[in-house]
Amino acid sequence: MAAGPSLTVAGYGPERSSWTRLLAKGSIARRLDWPMLLSALALSALSCALVYSATRGRTELVGDDPYAFLVKHVVNIGIGLGLMIGTVWLGHRTLRTAVPILYGLSVFLVLLVLTPLGVTVNGAHAWLMVAGFSLQPAEFVKITIILGMAMLLAARVDAGDRDHPDHKTVLQSLGLAVLPIIIVLLMPDLGSVMVMVMIVLGVLLSSGASNRWVLGLIGAGTAGAVAIWQLGILDDYQINRFAAFANPNLDPAGVGYNTNQARIAIGSGGLTGTGLFHGTQTTGQFVPEQQTDFVFTVAGEELGFAGAGLIIVLLGILLWRACRIARDTTELYGTIVAGGIIAWFAFQAFENIGMTLGIMPVAGLPLPFVSYGGTSMFAVWIAVGLLQSIKLQKPLSA
Repeated sequence: MAAGPSLTVAGYGPERSSWTRLLAKGSIARRLDWPMLLSALALSALSCALVYSATRGRTELVGDDPYAFLVKHVVNIGIGLGLMIGTVWLGHRTLRTAVPILYGLSVFLVLLVLTPLGVTVNGAHAWLMVAGFSLQPAEFVKITIILGMAMLLAARVDAGDRDHPDHKTVLQSLGLAVLPIIIVLLMPDLGSVMVMVMIVLGVLLSSGASNRWVLGLIGAGTAGAVAIWQLGILDDYQINRFAAFANPNLDPAGVGYNTNQARIAIGSGGLTGTGLFHGTQTTGQFVPEQQTDFVFTVAGEELGFAGAGLIIVLLGILLWRACRIARDTTELYGTIVAGGIIAWFAFQAFENIGMTLGIMPVAGLPLPFVSYGGTSMFAVWIAVGLLQSIKLQKPLSA
């Protein structure tokens, strides 16, 4: 009988299965940061249950289909995973060459928000409607600020010309970040601006720039916050949010309603919660925007301290692995990109969880990997792709 076709694969020996090759030493699958990836996947999986619980009874949102938001959320996660895979495939070094195009596109999109094409959602004029889908360009600006500043700050250092960025380079990178930040402030989307400022701080700290720049930026940010308040740039609803934060008892049925109901929901959960889909605050729809900004309250009420703590632990694992990647990478560009992402995730998670507990003002920021929202989900998974790409570029040990 004639022999069948050979199953020999070069470098792997005869009859080596595709799974074996995939998991072989040195393969991409083996070199991925699995604790980070599994933590992000676990957060996204948990978010499906939380989003469904928060929306299944909201007939004004889902109509006759209680699964409407859940289906959209799962699709958003799937697209986010695809964007992560694409980012890993392209690599952060390839994206480095495309930074001018990506930066220009993101600035163009946020400018479009200021035109009649921009729409207002939940009081924030920060959205575009594209073919029936809402898009928040500020989420992509977070990524391009990180990539753009990293490209400038690391150019001469990675080339071996300097040990750290000089003052001229730092100033150029700050100019690159300031333009989109001002545009986003004019929307006004104060929450995104706060995140972008923290990203800039994280980037500068990761770059090895002089501490004088960091201290100067903190001082400038403080002065800018005072100027924004005095010039009346903020909308009334944003001023009311800060007033409610300063005085939690201020107008509990009005400006303080969201935070008061959020604390009631979390406080009623106890250690193990009331049970998934059995929270009275969630079922009764007492907490506004519970599938987006206040999704953490669903976990606090229905899963209790254990479930809410699990979310924080998973976010902590993700940040820990990101710090490891930033520390171990062999190029300054990768360190800066990782540092910017760490600052982004850490501050946004702290702000989102903090506002539900009343220790931070309400700023309309989603909880990374957990809140419902397509653009935010796409952005955080792209960031995970960048982190994985940075890890993959580390040379294999001998």
